[in-house]
Amino acid sequence: MTAKKLSEKKKPTQESGKKIEDDLQKLTQELKEKNDKLLRSYAEFQNYQKRIEKELIVKEEDTKKKYFSELLDFSELLTKVKDDKNPTEGIESILKQLHNVFEREHITSIESIGKPFNHQYHYAISTIEKDDCADGLIIEEIKKGYLLNGKIMRPSQVVVAKNKKIEK
Repeated sequence: MTAKKLSEKKKPTQESGKKIEDDLQKLTQELKEKNDKLLRSYAEFQNYQKRIEKELIVKEEDTKKKYFSELLDFSELLTKVKDDKNPTEGIESILKQLHNVFEREHITSIESIGKPFNHQYHYAISTIEKDDCADGLIIEEIKKGYLLNGKIMRPSQVVVAKNKKIEK
């Protein structure tokens, strides 16, 4: 090989080595920038999580304050009623106040007696055989059920009729 050919071969290799080195520096710089962005995003996300957790704690405390202050009112009323010689009026006042709270919070009771059993709204405690009732009709309510904004809060606990079969 001649010296000219060797120098020609080295020249492109030096140029390509320089190009590879430049590309490597560019990629390294891009990697640093992307890593920096990722670290900033992660830090922002952690700050967001902490802020949301604090907001949830504050909301929970506010909710507790709201409802416990109402419970304190009921406690005071019950204490007064306990000491009253004719507690009927006080009990009616307490019930009225409770119903106002339920209404304000969109809590409604589930009407069960005389209605057909519906597993979404009722929980059958037992069944009783009866001649004069349709099968699956609710004949007794053990514990009242409630809806909150139209969604089940607590199902009614009920006794369901089972029509007696006459044996032949």
